[in-house]
Amino acid sequence: MEQQDKLINIYLASLIPISAIAIGWALQNDPLRNLDGGFIALGLLTIFSACWLRIQLPRTNVHLTLSDALTILSMLLYGGSITILLALAEVAAGAINLRLRGTELRWKTMAINVLAAPIGVFAAYHTAIFLFGPLDQVVARNDFTSLIWLLLTITITLFAINSAIVSIFAAIKTKKSIWFHWKANLLDAAVMNVLGGLMAGVILKAVTQLNLYIVAATVGFFGVIFLTFRHFVSDARRSAEIAHREQQERYELAEKHVVELEHYVAELEKTADALQKSHEKFRHAAYHDALTGLPNRNFFIERLKELLLEGAEAGEFKFAILLIDLYRFKTINESLGHSVGDRLITNVGVRLSEMVRESDMAARFSGDKFGIILTDLLEKEEAAAFANRLSARISEPYMLDDRQVFTDVRVGIAFGNSKYAEAEDLLRDADIAMYYAKDSNEKHVIFDQKMHVRAVTRLQLETDLRYAIERHEFELHYQPIVALETARLVGFEALVRWNHPQRGLVPPNEFIPISESTGLIIPMTVQILESACKQVKEWQLRYPSAVPLSIAVNISGKHFADPGLVSQIKNVLAISGFEPSSLKLELTESAIMENAERAIQMLTQIKEIGVQLSIDDFGTGYSSLSYLHRFPIDLLKVDRSFVSAMEENSENGEIVRTVIALAKALRLNVVAEGIESIHQFHQLRILKCEYGQGYLFSKPQSVADIEALLADEGHWQHFLPQAPRPVPAAANISPLRLAN
Repeated sequence: MEQQDKLINIYLASLIPISAIAIGWALQNDPLRNLDGGFIALGLLTIFSACWLRIQLPRTNVHLTLSDALTILSMLLYGGSITILLALAEVAAGAINLRLRGTELRWKTMAINVLAAPIGVFAAYHTAIFLFGPLDQVVARNDFTSLIWLLLTITITLFAINSAIVSIFAAIKTKKSIWFHWKANLLDAAVMNVLGGLMAGVILKAVTQLNLYIVAATVGFFGVIFLTFRHFVSDARRSAEIAHREQQERYELAEKHVVELEHYVAELEKTADALQKSHEKFRHAAYHDALTGLPNRNFFIERLKELLLEGAEAGEFKFAILLIDLYRFKTINESLGHSVGDRLITNVGVRLSEMVRESDMAARFSGDKFGIILTDLLEKEEAAAFANRLSARISEPYMLDDRQVFTDVRVGIAFGNSKYAEAEDLLRDADIAMYYAKDSNEKHVIFDQKMHVRAVTRLQLETDLRYAIERHEFELHYQPIVALETARLVGFEALVRWNHPQRGLVPPNEFIPISESTGLIIPMTVQILESACKQVKEWQLRYPSAVPLSIAVNISGKHFADPGLVSQIKNVLAISGFEPSSLKLELTESAIMENAERAIQMLTQIKEIGVQLSIDDFGTGYSSLSYLHRFPIDLLKVDRSFVSAMEENSENGEIVRTVIALAKALRLNVVAEGIESIHQFHQLRILKCEYGQGYLFSKPQSVADIEALLADEGHWQHFLPQAPRPVPAAANISPLRLAN
């Protein structure tokens, strides 16, 4: 087959240059010089005939078409160059039409016909010219004998060239001799060419006697009539064939009817069995989890609906649902991989299945959430006791990939009762209880109605919080920060208050946790930063001092983990025109130590801006001294719990002294929070604590109150001691005891 295709390709390649010579000669001899309306009509009629006016002679494979006669006529009337192009267009159009009508015609066969057309016309034209001279002169002489010989010469040349090209192609395809194919098609091809020549002569006489346009119109008219008649005959034949075929099919169907009915009955029985199995399979898939094989959420809810209906009819509800969340599953999944996480889920599912009774149900909802229905409860305490056993069983180690893996559960419990009209409501309350267990780090929590009220309130507060950011409902109060050595104001800490349209001022402990859990803390903090910087910038201009007033703003751990923090700080400073050195960002120890290496990178980037950094509530977290000296911070803020304890001379007072000593060793400044008495003020001064804030100086105040304070420069000067008492040189008294 490959050898045959190779020979065909070689044959095609050999015909291409010959055909190209013919086409090139035609183009070189200005084929359009004789172009007129008559040729356009003749050309359209030729292509039309090649595509649609084809008549098959009875009992032969010969298709008679006017296109051959019209091609010869074009050669006689308009010359060889334009006729070569017409023959090329006619053969190409006919081949394309056959393919469009569904005839199986290979591209290589089409190529042979297209290449042969210009070669045949070229050869016929030049043969006729050689023997008879210019063809238009032969036609003009109106000599019937000369015309007959001319047509015969053209016909024989076309027959010889076309039959030879086609026979060679057929011989290569079938591996038979050229002579075999030439003999087989000799009669058909000869008849077709002779008829074409005769028709060309007849049409030529008609043209010379009448007019080319009239002849073209007449041929076209009868061609349309012929097409209409052929379409009618074709429809009639097709209808007869369809009727005959339908009749034959009815006979065959009648014969096979009994056999087919028996077969169909057997197939229907098989299909019914398959449908039953498929139905059971799909129902199982729709109501069971693919990973664990446990019932899924849909099955769980259906069972809940049944229990609620049974309880309503019986007038008592003896069931509870437990909603279970695996503790630390996300960490396991991310650190050990999802395949290990899937095996852990599967193992947990097995343990749950082993713990429930046949009348109970254990289900997997999604991810690391499971649900359990406990039925036939005599007392509600049984559910709590089961939750404790469940926690102990799930907490036992799992061997996964030769590794011991531990997890735990947080369980929310809700009991069925007449209040629940829908199963989803009961499930919702168990879910609320489960999240309370997670938030409070309890093993299990039993739902009560207050939880639902708090959940709804929290949801409403979250919604209001989103609007509050859009409407700029947050107000800043400013608590003064005082230089303890001089008792002069050096800056402020910005503390946010929410001026709710209905509830009034909402304390931070209500909305800050929500803003952190929802991510709203980030846009809220950016808004606070911008407001604080603009306000303090205004105060710096109105109340100038040797050291410009500074502002301290708290950054939450969630915001500190945001990659966009640095660009947000830069943007705020650019908008407000605030000097970076006057801005102090306060972070908690836990926020920094959560990922110490990443924190160092983030803190370094912030320091490069020129902003000062402070660790807030120092001493209440878990700072590592190995990291503390690496953090590029400027201040430590001593928590108020240590400062307030200095009154009792307790060990917390020693903690303050130690923190200050540590800060000095690290070359950091110290800010003491929660100073409420003169005694604390003096103790901190003796310990060389640089700055302080607290109710002794001022509580957080509004902008108007702070501006009144700024106008009074010596507001806290009376706190300073008038003259220090002499101290015996031999006394060895600690600074704290001296202050006392």
